[in-house]
Amino acid sequence: MSVGTGGLRGRLATWYTFTRPFTLLPPAIGMISGGVTGWYAEGEALGPAWRVVANLILGAFMAAFLNAASNAINQVYDLDVDRINKPDRMIPSGRMSVREAHWVAWVLYAISLALALAINMQCFIIVVIAAALTIVYSMPPMRTKRWGLAANLTIAVPRGLLLRLSGWSTAKDIWFAEAWYIASIFFLFLLGAASTKDFTDMEGDREGGCITLPIKYGVIKAAWMISPSFVIPFLLMPVGANLALFTGGAAGDVLSGNRLLLSVFGVGLAAWGMYVNYLILRDPEALATTENHPSWTQMYLMMMVAQVAFIVAYMVPNA
Repeated sequence: MSVGTGGLRGRLATWYTFTRPFTLLPPAIGMISGGVTGWYAEGEALGPAWRVVANLILGAFMAAFLNAASNAINQVYDLDVDRINKPDRMIPSGRMSVREAHWVAWVLYAISLALALAINMQCFIIVVIAAALTIVYSMPPMRTKRWGLAANLTIAVPRGLLLRLSGWSTAKDIWFAEAWYIASIFFLFLLGAASTKDFTDMEGDREGGCITLPIKYGVIKAAWMISPSFVIPFLLMPVGANLALFTGGAAGDVLSGNRLLLSVFGVGLAAWGMYVNYLILRDPEALATTENHPSWTQMYLMMMVAQVAFIVAYMVPNA
């Protein structure tokens, strides 16, 4: 691969922009949140505090590199789609060749896997599965991006479920119901919320053979289909924190964090989700015509706030 005009510094800047850096913060925060939650949850940590902190730092970089790799490989195989939807991106604009983009993507995958291996084998296995799913999402012959709900699943599993589990694995073994319960909250959120990006991309996706939810079901029906994901998952926070109360003591609490904070944060996030649904459902057609619809920004903000909410709720002990 040639460095090309602008020298190495110029290429590094190009590669950085190519990774879509504004999307890298949520997974890094999610990894830290998963680790801190696991650390403060009931049960014995995998090692001394210094080791957990080191794992958290490695994990944050790992999650960012994995997301960057996913973004890169997606742009390689979305070239025909991006020529219509996002012609200013690096490859369709001619600022980066497909060959160079491939090279950058595989280097990023390799770095993320090396960082995961440096944490522990459990984290490494989770990240291998997550990386494979991001490739399956974009790359033929599978390219699940073409298949409606399958596309949403191959986004929600690695970026919701497995991200939280890999974060938890930096501090504790993942085979605790609590770890999977929390991971399912983010999985269910992304299962619907990930589709907010599909509405403005309909023209290019249709030409590229990607049958996303708004293409398959229409804008209005698809908007209603994704709306529960902005509310229901966050109601699982107060339910999980107060399950013993709800069941009259027949079952114990699933979440061991601060009950009051988990309840307040969960209800607050659900209310925020209702507001996002209002933005979406008051004029669903605007999703397909407004570039960077506010719901897309709100989705990213909700995800980051939810991650921080778990950090706070687990670091503050129950009274």
